[in-house]
Amino acid sequence: MDRNSIIGFLLIGLILIGYSIYFSPSEAEIAQQKIQRDSIALVEEQQAKATAETIDRSEETNVDSVESIDSLSTVSDSAKASVNKEKFGIFAPSAEPIDKHYTIENEFIKLTIAAKGGRLAQVQLKNYQTSDSLPLLLFDEKTSSFDVNFYSENRFIHSNELYFEGTKDSVFASGEKAESLRFKLKTNDPKKFVEYVYTITPNSYLVDFKVNYVGLSEVVQANAGAVSLAWSIQAPLKEKSRKNEIAASTIYFKYNDEKVDYLSPTNYEKVDLDANIEWISFKQQYFSAALLAENGFKKANSDYETKELTNENYTKEMSTNLTIDLDEKGTAAMQFYFGPNHYQTLKNVGHDFEDQIDLGWTVFSWVNKFLVIPVFNFLDNYHLNYGLIILLLTIFIKMLLFPITYKNYLSSARMKVLKPEMDELNEKYKDEDAVKKQQAVMTLYKQAGVNPLAGCIPMLLQLPILYAMFRFFPASIELRQESFLWAKDLSTYDSILDLGFDIPFYGDHVSLFTILMAISTFLYSKYNMQATMQSGPQAQQMKIIMYFMPVMLLGVFNGSSAGLSFYYFAANMISVLQQWVIKKFFINEEAIHRQIQENKKKPAATKKSGFQKRLEDMAKQSGKQLPKPKK
Repeated sequence: MDRNSIIGFLLIGLILIGYSIYFSPSEAEIAQQKIQRDSIALVEEQQAKATAETIDRSEETNVDSVESIDSLSTVSDSAKASVNKEKFGIFAPSAEPIDKHYTIENEFIKLTIAAKGGRLAQVQLKNYQTSDSLPLLLFDEKTSSFDVNFYSENRFIHSNELYFEGTKDSVFASGEKAESLRFKLKTNDPKKFVEYVYTITPNSYLVDFKVNYVGLSEVVQANAGAVSLAWSIQAPLKEKSRKNEIAASTIYFKYNDEKVDYLSPTNYEKVDLDANIEWISFKQQYFSAALLAENGFKKANSDYETKELTNENYTKEMSTNLTIDLDEKGTAAMQFYFGPNHYQTLKNVGHDFEDQIDLGWTVFSWVNKFLVIPVFNFLDNYHLNYGLIILLLTIFIKMLLFPITYKNYLSSARMKVLKPEMDELNEKYKDEDAVKKQQAVMTLYKQAGVNPLAGCIPMLLQLPILYAMFRFFPASIELRQESFLWAKDLSTYDSILDLGFDIPFYGDHVSLFTILMAISTFLYSKYNMQATMQSGPQAQQMKIIMYFMPVMLLGVFNGSSAGLSFYYFAANMISVLQQWVIKKFFINEEAIHRQIQENKKKPAATKKSGFQKRLEDMAKQSGKQLPKPKK
């Protein structure tokens, strides 16, 4: 063995010796481990001994048997107390089980709080029911957890392992009489304890929640003036369509002084917070369970996560780990929100809380916020049936778009008048180069004063409203469990026939409003084709779309909101009616024809349009010369 090998082995040996010395437990740690092992061994030994003595005396008097059992209980309690003291330190007195629940409620919500962990075990929304007419629970005790954890006396203390003593009293909050529940996590010193305070005011979905460290300045200092909490729920199924409810459920949150963000509903993952946040919400399709803090939550050791569930009675598991600073008094103040995803209700909470309702991208959300929602709320004040409200809203929007519809139809009428001339050009240039034919067509348009793109612009202007309505109806809790005609619930599909089997791209049921919408779309498209009298390849394309679009809509909307399908059905029928009125009373095709003929007699303008310039540039790039227009 050479010198380098010997040196290498010596260095490895030194590293191993240093590692074992550095990471070996201290004398205090060895003593603590020995005490814990001895306590556990003592419990096992005493239990075994007492059990053996009880068996040996089984033939003695009943009094002797009872004394043996009492002796066993006394020994077990003593040993258990020793283990609790070792595990929980000064909080050992709170390890004694308390099987008790407390309730606190107002007109809107009913909270059930468990002594174990002092946590919200169940939240019921009193004015709502599930699709099966059962009490609506945002979460229940078996599938939820809430834990405040902190460091005390060289050990981590978890509140969900300990038991709180609760007392109810009345207080005044925000100028109103409110109910409050106080929960104390006792220590071996009556002047030292952790306190949870839940306060609920009348007619509110908000619950004030405070964590107070009383006489525990050493604990606060050990935790660097902050407290960590972990919250998790499995959201119970509430709606008719589990698929739609899952697709609309996810975690929303708002970074300090920034926009609201969220985890994609299609993702199941754990994500660390990038910065401090103001609130976090377990958003379900029509309801939310959220936690807010006036001073926000810290990004350190904070994350959020969603998990997929196979249990058909639940939708998703949503959880978060958060860190919140304590004030100079050792208090962390927060608020829970347990309530509906109603736009105005969420907006009243502040902090952009209403942005967790998906109203579409920026332009479309503006249409919803400043047009659709105000009109919808105005009509709702008259307590009309929601089917009638949708119909009135549709009429209002169609009247608002009437000038655009008129211009669109006027453009179609001009194109229709030019059809004979277009047919002549098609016949004349059928054997010619396509560029020559296009040049002749543009010359005709220019002479007649017709803009072929005039009909596209009005259609583009209508798109924001069409898409805004597509986002509005599925997100509107107002439609939830509201009936109209055969639809029992306008917020979900209106099944008139359950098939008992699933058809790919269609579903396992038949929605009548979707069928009516598809038929009305076909009729509207056919009416437009007849009105414009298109021919050639463009007409063939329109015919394909006319037949394909309704079939596609059947698959897309069969499982969607009946209110949305009814809106599109009503909008299509009103559009057909509007076009008939325009054609009957506003458009004179003979007058348009005379005007076009007069325009054709006028000298053509020498200034080229942008479209003509682009056409000529394309021709030049292809090496072709466009024919000059005839004078």
